[in-house]
Amino acid sequence: MASAKGSASKLPEPLLRIVEARHYDPFEVLGRHVNEQQAVVRAFLPMAESAILVEAGEAFNRIEGSDFFIWEGAAAKVPERYRIAWQDAAGTTHSAYDPYCFPLQLEDFDIHLFGEGRHWHAYRFLGSHLREVEGISGVQFAVWAPNAERVSVVGDFNQWDGRVHSMRVRGGSGVWELFIPGLETGGFYKYEIRDRHTNIHIKIDPYAQAFQERPQTAGLICPESRFKWSDADWLKARAESDWQHQAFSVYEVHLGSWMRDADGNFVNYRILAKQLGDYVAELGFTHIELLPITEHPLDASWGYQCTGYFAPSARFGTPDDFRFFVDYLHRKGIGVLLDWVPAHFPKDAYALARFDGTALYEHADPRMGEHKDWGTLIFNFGRNEVKNFLLSSALYWLDEFHLDGLRVDAVASMLYLDYSRNAGEWIPNKYGGNENLEAVDFVRQLNTVTHEQHPGTLMIAEESTAWPAVSRPTYLGGLGFSMKWNMGWMHDTLSYMQKDPIYRHFHHDLLTFGLLYAFTENFVLPFSHDEVVHGKKSMLDKMPGDGWQKFASLRLLYTFMFSYPGKKLLFQGCEFGQGTEWDFSASLDWELLERPQHLGLKTLVSDLNHLHRELPALHEVDFDASGFEWIDCHDSSQSVLSYIRKSKSGQDLVAAAFNFTPVPRNNYRIGVPEPGFYREAMNSDAEVYGGSNVGNQGGVEAEPLSWMGRPYSIPIALPPLGGLIMVHEPVRVDSVEEDSLAESTAAELPADQTDEAD
Repeated sequence: MASAKGSASKLPEPLLRIVEARHYDPFEVLGRHVNEQQAVVRAFLPMAESAILVEAGEAFNRIEGSDFFIWEGAAAKVPERYRIAWQDAAGTTHSAYDPYCFPLQLEDFDIHLFGEGRHWHAYRFLGSHLREVEGISGVQFAVWAPNAERVSVVGDFNQWDGRVHSMRVRGGSGVWELFIPGLETGGFYKYEIRDRHTNIHIKIDPYAQAFQERPQTAGLICPESRFKWSDADWLKARAESDWQHQAFSVYEVHLGSWMRDADGNFVNYRILAKQLGDYVAELGFTHIELLPITEHPLDASWGYQCTGYFAPSARFGTPDDFRFFVDYLHRKGIGVLLDWVPAHFPKDAYALARFDGTALYEHADPRMGEHKDWGTLIFNFGRNEVKNFLLSSALYWLDEFHLDGLRVDAVASMLYLDYSRNAGEWIPNKYGGNENLEAVDFVRQLNTVTHEQHPGTLMIAEESTAWPAVSRPTYLGGLGFSMKWNMGWMHDTLSYMQKDPIYRHFHHDLLTFGLLYAFTENFVLPFSHDEVVHGKKSMLDKMPGDGWQKFASLRLLYTFMFSYPGKKLLFQGCEFGQGTEWDFSASLDWELLERPQHLGLKTLVSDLNHLHRELPALHEVDFDASGFEWIDCHDSSQSVLSYIRKSKSGQDLVAAAFNFTPVPRNNYRIGVPEPGFYREAMNSDAEVYGGSNVGNQGGVEAEPLSWMGRPYSIPIALPPLGGLIMVHEPVRVDSVEEDSLAESTAAELPADQTDEAD
């Protein structure tokens, strides 16, 4: 920074406030000011040795002892938009339009809606954006900092000098703006904020749409997208979809550890798109769900301590690289969901915490504004501009990246004022209760707006309590989510499976209790990343017994999940039996797929996915009791469960039976509602999956023997630690084919051979 010659202390107060970077409206001092026929132009140029007013062709006078340059003359000599050419100490000449000769750019209506919390696309005017004003191109900056004394744009274009590009505030809105002509995309920037106590804060732009890769933190100036989408058919079909009655199975992914390159480095979104897309298509999942890729500083947070709510992480490439990722998966027939975190944010000094020197995005009172467990801050959902920030973020990912939905993290921590707090550590609401009324209103508005703006997209809650009607419409008093993770089913089922089979009969209710509430919400059955970290062991290591029993139990568990009412979710690595707990800092153990048992498990998951999609009975009625009937839930002595799943029409049905002990059950009879053939569509003990191949040789014909209160029954071979899915066929398909073949052959034989053929 060039130092001014002499002392600036004798400057008039308005100019001194510019020099000391504490003027809330630099336009009062800088720029062109006309009084009748005369004009004065003032410019603050710390790096300049001399300056010329280009249109007038006349030099500025430098105020002695300062970096102020002043030109005075006839108003006709200087147009409203004028350029300044200045020379630096090295003799290099620079020329640009003066930012302080341009009028206000933001629309009053945008600012009004933002203040009311109803601007769904605030990211279109806040942040940095290319703009052309009267034929002059540049970048428009805008940021909300209502308690700041002064805000400046700083970056590599002005040597990070907060005195150079001071912004002006728009009345009482708290929104600061500045148009910098001649500036282009690329380059990095932040905001320098002077608070009311004269403290200086260097902050990122909350609305920046790209950032430097960590550990650097600056925002990228208005990244332009040149990507051309090719998923119009996908989006049209999604808007018209009946997702509640369609197959829905999710592969949960952490991009930083799914696969890395040979040197252990992160892989670009474009490369990941092809590798992951092809892999997931082979496995048969309908969707992937990404752990947060919103920009975040700490790898170990897995993305859940987010700083850039409008920016895909630079770890894996540019925003256009991520657009390619989504577009490619859509072309493969795979939906993309994003884990999104509106519940809390980190305390990093460069980000949202005390953004303008005050508790702006968070609550001032730590009893309302801090999560001690996570070391994070809680959004102030009662402040319109904060709600607007989060609503705009949610819509941004759906608008700009064509995502198919959001999984909203830690919803319970938003809903309850006393979440993870002891008595005296929280403040009741105005009615004396523990419900966070502002957060409830925000959640309902979030779900209403996203569903209105993007029909067919999904909002999925990670909500671990008994809060009622989480996945029921807001007009019925619900929170409005599409679905909710079934944490109770997950905990009960894993608790049961981790017990030695010899003791499981004492805990049979862990498997049956879930049906008492299975249809109170639209549930997703999750075996997520949270279940394979922090000493909880990998899914494979949770299973008791020797190696054979571990794999058999895991195959049984997945077969149980894929036949149980509810949509499905499985975390990366669980599909092939990752041997160790998930490590966010390394690739999955892909070499395990060279071992038959691991490959067999992956084959089972693929076959389950395809069966889940092919059989209406396994997906059409996941959220209604009409699609489920117990055959027998009482056989705790043998640790066996059996039930019926039915399609929406009731015409398609499957019988599922599960043996949770290593003892084979030959001639185990179960009642069925219809006569016909019950084809063995899935046997988790099949040899191809690494099992012992105890099974039913293709299927069983129903017998007119009443059993378990049903008119028909089938005697089945129930494999050890095995699950069966038997598809009802009123007439055996292979018998029909044999009969048709016989008739066809007979028709082709000469008349004198027909009888012989018969």
